[in-house]
Amino acid sequence: MSIPSTTPVAPDPAPSAGPVVPPVSYPSKTKRIISEKKAPSIPGLLGLLILLAIVAYGIWSIYAGIAAGQGAGDVNTAGIIIGVILLVVAFLFQSAFTIVQPGQTKVLQFLGNYVGTIRSTGLRMTYPFTTKRQVSVKVRNFETREIKVNDSQGNPVVIAAIIVWQVQDTAQSVFQVEFYEQFVQVQSEAALRHIATIHPYDNGEAGEATLRGATDQVAAELAHEVEERVSVAGVDILETRISSLSYAPEIASAMLQRQQAQAVLAARAKIVEGAVTMVESALSRIENEDIVHMDDDRKAAMVANLLVVLCSDSRAMPTVNTGM
Repeated sequence: MSIPSTTPVAPDPAPSAGPVVPPVSYPSKTKRIISEKKAPSIPGLLGLLILLAIVAYGIWSIYAGIAAGQGAGDVNTAGIIIGVILLVVAFLFQSAFTIVQPGQTKVLQFLGNYVGTIRSTGLRMTYPFTTKRQVSVKVRNFETREIKVNDSQGNPVVIAAIIVWQVQDTAQSVFQVEFYEQFVQVQSEAALRHIATIHPYDNGEAGEATLRGATDQVAAELAHEVEERVSVAGVDILETRISSLSYAPEIASAMLQRQQAQAVLAARAKIVEGAVTMVESALSRIENEDIVHMDDDRKAAMVANLLVVLCSDSRAMPTVNTGM
């Protein structure tokens, strides 16, 4: 009996829902950052001597061309043309000179392209027809305006800071942001506002930095925060300090009462601690020197009287027992 062979039949393909669309790849947005580079330049005195030599040679060429024509009857046209070209070149190269003051730089642009930055001071000669923008690299500082913000506990506080900064990359300061000085001020205030919201004014938890108690740590965090925000402008933050810090006027009186109450409690605790130490010392001395034999009731009365005398705000008025 033969068993019929069976051939596996492939299942019908599932009906296509539609044409397969390949995934679309979007180009990544890469931000071009312009970094500072050194602009080609030579000392201005050397350039001035070169220009004077070109002018002198041009004048001599023109004079020699005219003089040759007077002697031979034929003017040396080539010499005259060369002389005129040299004089025109010398005249055009006058725009290549610039003066750089100490603490200043010159950012050069030629036909809209960044050429470089001149940091060497004095008279310098560079490319002609360049736009020269002066950028200061001196250390500068400013104080932010007093801003009102809620701390981490929700209490409104008024805070201000002093920011010391300096331009490090002149190309980024000029081309990356618009008005880098205003940019630094606005970002500094934003960073100060953020730092104030993540710290309590005072009375923080154990190990928690407060605005009033950990000023050095808060200043370091503020410097790091501002540095990250203004790095795109080529600015370096040298130092930050909290210049003004207080509660907002609407809660200042209530917070002052709380601080006064805390000070009173701390003083009371210190007084009680000292009074207990003095009473303990007195009882120990009386017992050790065998001055008076007292039972527990008399000891308790003596402790109570001494504590009243030592912890009282007003002057104690003792009552003398004469035994009568």
